Amino acid sequence: MNISQQLGRWSVALLQTRFTPSYGSQAGWTILRIVAGLVMIHNGLDKLADIESFSAAYVEVIGLPFPIFFSYVAALTELLAAPLLALGFLARPAALGLFSTMLVAMYHHVLVAGFSIPYLELSMLYAAVFLFFLLNGAGLFSVDAFLAGKFSSFMAGQSQDVPQAEPVALAEQSRTI
Repeated sequence: MNISQQLGRWSVALLQTRFTPSYGSQAGWTILRIVAGLVMIHNGLDKLADIESFSAAYVEVIGLPFPIFFSYVAALTELLAAPLLALGFLARPAALGLFSTMLVAMYHHVLVAGFSIPYLELSMLYAAVFLFFLLNGAGLFSVDAFLAGKFSSFMAGQSQDVPQAEPVALAEQSRTI
């Protein structure tokens, strides 16, 4: 197997949805993905609007080093990964970044208020949604599904172009050696 075939298989594995239920449920996945991605964008914008306040109120409280740096990491993760998730493009890596920020948010809420549901509920819901897309992929109605289909077609066509050795020819070669 050559390098391009290996990269193609990895690309398909990264982009392909693991579960392909009915079109109705896929429409539900799509709506959930788009809504979760779009509403998360404003969180990143809010962080960037006053990065020092966010850093002092959230990042310093949990004791992370370089609070301004990590505040920018959180804000930019939300600003870049949320639209990618909404589009269904590189949904698993985007969901991983967003899921990670929600885990940190949940940790902050537990430190500040204990296991108080009113503080935890929104970040828990976001985390569950992002974990869903991390594990399952973007779904059929996504850029990832389109690209996975193209990569699969390309790989199928590429494997047909490689000449296969005939078993008889191999047997004759082994006798002459």
